[in-house]
Amino acid sequence: MNNPVTVEVTRGQLVESRHRGLAVVVDAEGQVIFSAGDIDAAIFPRSACKAMQALPLVESGAADAFGFGNRELALACASHSGEPEHVAAAAAMLKAAGRSEIDLECGAHWSFDQATIIAQARSLDQPSALHNNCSGKHSGFICTCVHMGEDPKGYSTYDHPLQQSIRAIMEDLTGAALGPDNCGTDGCSIPTYAVPLKGLAHGFAKLGMGQGLAPIRAAAARRLIEACMAEPFYVAGTKRFCTKLMQVAPGRIFAKTGAEGVFCALLPEKGLSFAVKAEDGATRAAEAMIAALLARHFEADTEEHAALMRLAHHGMRNWNGIEVGQVRVTDVLFG
Repeated sequence: MNNPVTVEVTRGQLVESRHRGLAVVVDAEGQVIFSAGDIDAAIFPRSACKAMQALPLVESGAADAFGFGNRELALACASHSGEPEHVAAAAAMLKAAGRSEIDLECGAHWSFDQATIIAQARSLDQPSALHNNCSGKHSGFICTCVHMGEDPKGYSTYDHPLQQSIRAIMEDLTGAALGPDNCGTDGCSIPTYAVPLKGLAHGFAKLGMGQGLAPIRAAAARRLIEACMAEPFYVAGTKRFCTKLMQVAPGRIFAKTGAEGVFCALLPEKGLSFAVKAEDGATRAAEAMIAALLARHFEADTEEHAALMRLAHHGMRNWNGIEVGQVRVTDVLFG
C-alpha cells in the first residue's frame, strides 16, 4: 500500500518537498474513526511510548515510596532538552533511591536546546548521562528496580526483569506479540518494539481512558498522563513541540514525540487517541500531521483550533527573516 502525501513543503509558488505518512484516530475502545495510509504497518514507536514504559514506576509503588509528584512523573515520560531543570530533577530522582548518574545506562549527549547547549559548552568539558533526553525515563527505571529489590545493573537489556515487565505491559496495551523478531535497540539502549500504528493508538486510548485495563493499571496510566499535561515543560522543554501542543489547551491535550517521525496524542475529555508516522522519518512532517488531526476536534472558531492550525501550517523563514515557503498539511488529513 502506498501511503498518501500528508505534508507538503513549498518554496516560492512551488512544492519543493513532499512527505508521505500514515495516521490514525481511535476512540476509547480502539475503534478507528479516521485513518490515512497503512495503519496496520508495524512501526517503532521510539520515545513516543515512554508513558507506557513508565507504568512500572507507578504500579510498583516506587513513585509513592520516593515521594514523586507530577514533575518527576512527567520527566519519567520525557524526551527532555537537557535544560538545568531537567538535569536537576533527574539527579534528584536518583538521589531519592540512593543512586547517581553513574548508574544510568542511557549514554550522554549535549542538549537539544540551542541556548542550553551554548551554556553547556561554556561550562562543561562534556555532557553526562543526566543531560541525555532519556535520563528521566532511565532514572525512573532505576528507582523502580531499587524499590522492587532488583539489581538495576543491566536494566536496559532485553532479559532484565524490568524490561520483561515493560514488554508485557506493551503487549497488554497494544495487543501486539513482542519478541526478538520485532525488537530493535533504541537510541538510549533499551529494547524498542515494532507494533502496528493502529495498535499503538489503541494502547494510548487505554492509557488515557482506561477501558480494558485492570484498575491498578488504569489508575497508574491516568496519573502519568495527568502529570504530563500538568507539567509539559518536563516532558520536553523550552520551545519544544510536545510542550507547545499541551500548552495550547492545558490539561486537555497529551502529546509525545518519538524519533523517526512518530507522534502520539490524546484528548482524554473527548475519548480520542492519535498516532502518526512520517514515512521518511521527518519530524517536521509528524509535527504538522499531529497538530492538524488535533485541530479537527476543536471548534473552528476557538483559540485552540487556530493555535493548532498555526502549528500544522506555518511559514519558513531564512536567516534574514524573509518568509521563503511553507510547511502545510494536505487535504488527506481533513477527509
